[in-house]
Amino acid sequence: MGCGGRATTHHKPGTSHEQATGGAGTLLDAQDPTGHRLREVPAEGAPQVQLAARPDSEDGWNLQLTVKNFRFTPDSTGGAALPGAGHAHLELDGRKLARLYGPWFHLPAAQVPEGAHTLTVRLYADDHTAWAVAGKAVEGTLQLTAPAATTSGQAGHAHTPPSTPASPPPSPSPSPSEAPADRTVTIAVRDGKVSPAPGRTELRRGERVALRVTSDRADTLHVHGYDKELALPAGQEATLVLTADRTGLFEVETHESRLVLTQLLVR
Repeated sequence: MGCGGRATTHHKPGTSHEQATGGAGTLLDAQDPTGHRLREVPAEGAPQVQLAARPDSEDGWNLQLTVKNFRFTPDSTGGAALPGAGHAHLELDGRKLARLYGPWFHLPAAQVPEGAHTLTVRLYADDHTAWAVAGKAVEGTLQLTAPAATTSGQAGHAHTPPSTPASPPPSPSPSPSEAPADRTVTIAVRDGKVSPAPGRTELRRGERVALRVTSDRADTLHVHGYDKELALPAGQEATLVLTADRTGLFEVETHESRLVLTQLLVR
């Protein structure tokens, strides 16, 4: 299975990302570090990207992508390669964290182990080929150091809340995984198989759904059309809660294993 943007715009079954009909640039046999083929374009007018990070006041960092000769096109992901259009991938030390459909992304501290790291953003066409110039993928890098003590609640956090708070917080700014949900979908991925078998989860617009996923391999969960992603640690349950505020049919799948987990049908 591929990783399209809208559930209704995946490429046809049996075809690869690289077989989309876009004719922009020259498709090379060379690949980027993640196995995507390069799509070479002339240096003049080629897409460019720079990455900057600033600490978030509550947790982690806010990342900003500054692009040139490029526009984000989430609605056509999975389609043909059009000049200067597509999306980006975010990597931490060569490991993919998320697919980006816009210039801003919040990186939680929980996803960055203590120490020095390299963040990389790379630009891709809608058919998932990597834009390239002179045989090199178009990307931007940034050095990031995560301290031992953060505000994310990780081990090593030195702050201890008052034993008797003046106003006990029943649910102070719940994280997405703790927010209340109207529906809960529990899914397990083991040995490349999805249990229960992928089906459709019907929702009314405005309902909140919790996706509880356990994978035997580290992966990334992606909800198409909603630009929602979640890291799936190996052997640990991870939960993504989202509000179904868009109508349509949206696939939920994994990036690395490319498995469809379920479909969200929002009416």
